[in-house]
Amino acid sequence: MRIGIIIGRIGGVDGVALETEKWISVLKELGHEVFIMAGEFESWNMDYTHDSLFPALSFFSAEAEWEQRKAFFEPDKDPDILLNHIEKWSNLIEKTLLKWVKNKKLEVILSENASALPCHLSMGIAIKKLIKNTGLPIVTHDHDFHWERGERYVSVHPEINQYVDDNFPLLLPNVKHAVINTFGVETFKNRFSIDATLVPNVMDFNRLYGIPTTENQFFLRDVGVREDEIPLLQVTRIVRRKGIETAISLIDKLQDKKLKLVITGNNNDDENKEYYNELIDQIHELNLSNQIIFAAHKVLDHKDLSDIYAHGRACTYFSTYEGFGNAFVEGILAKKPIFVNNYKPVYMQDIGSKGFETVMIENSNLTNRSVQQMSDIIYNPMRCKEIGEYNFNLGKKYFSFDVLEEKLNNLFKF
Repeated sequence: MRIGIIIGRIGGVDGVALETEKWISVLKELGHEVFIMAGEFESWNMDYTHDSLFPALSFFSAEAEWEQRKAFFEPDKDPDILLNHIEKWSNLIEKTLLKWVKNKKLEVILSENASALPCHLSMGIAIKKLIKNTGLPIVTHDHDFHWERGERYVSVHPEINQYVDDNFPLLLPNVKHAVINTFGVETFKNRFSIDATLVPNVMDFNRLYGIPTTENQFFLRDVGVREDEIPLLQVTRIVRRKGIETAISLIDKLQDKKLKLVITGNNNDDENKEYYNELIDQIHELNLSNQIIFAAHKVLDHKDLSDIYAHGRACTYFSTYEGFGNAFVEGILAKKPIFVNNYKPVYMQDIGSKGFETVMIENSNLTNRSVQQMSDIIYNPMRCKEIGEYNFNLGKKYFSFDVLEEKLNNLFKF
């Protein structure tokens, strides 16, 4: 089939972009021809036959930013001004999408979170109009929803809230919904009486990943980890739900100056650096400045993560909330032990119940017992290796490209 993918940005390190790349890879393996329409191509070598840049789809376009501000942050007194604007702008976007569909002779559309989360209002509405006017079948890859984001997508205007409820997610007869966790399946059933398809986030378990090489042997040394020191890895962005303060507390409780916590992500998504500054205060108060390393300057994009995993001893992943938890599966792929918080609403239901060997804590509480269990693993490289191999084989069974292939085979039968 000729499949058209509509996405805000691709080639980046956010979960939507990363999973879309994997879907593209598997869809091509299955013999489909894939065309992309994106607002931004980040780390992406564009193939101009199949890849089309449409800046209006970017979350950072002037119109998308204005809509978000007027809908949720600085609303005007009259909501009709915004609603009229979305109507007009979505018509313009639909016109371009319609031309793309015809030029590329597309047979099915894949909407990447644009029809689930209202982070680009006119884009989501334009996709809805496109589907209603063409009758094309569509798969919506729904990663997260507005009701999961607290007050983020709540407007002071009831009319705007109703508008969001009516259009996100996309509820039309010719839509197939793919969600990334069991919670999403249950939500669709309970809210809309719709059977959504669970497609977990996956990794390519047939590629070499996290393997020590001559090219990466000095990677950790370059960020400040000496040869006789033990690096624990926090391979996430710096945002509050990642629970990085718990990982810092773990370093404090283990009382070993040779332990280093390497935090790979940046704080670009941390508004006003509020959470980052709290972490800095914590590090200062615990006198851990020599043991906590912020390494985002060396980890330029997701392709570098394999190098940093290669020489880490174990991974900390004390998130409180995740839509899925890519970093967990990444750690499994790299054959590293993982210390994890039972994050909501996914971990035990979709991942932990599979039988992975981890040290799991509840509610970010580092008990004496859990800290001792982590210590027993950290200081036993042979045990680390055993756990890594065991978890890798389980990961291959549940979260590999083979699993994704089976799911996509069914989703793209029309």
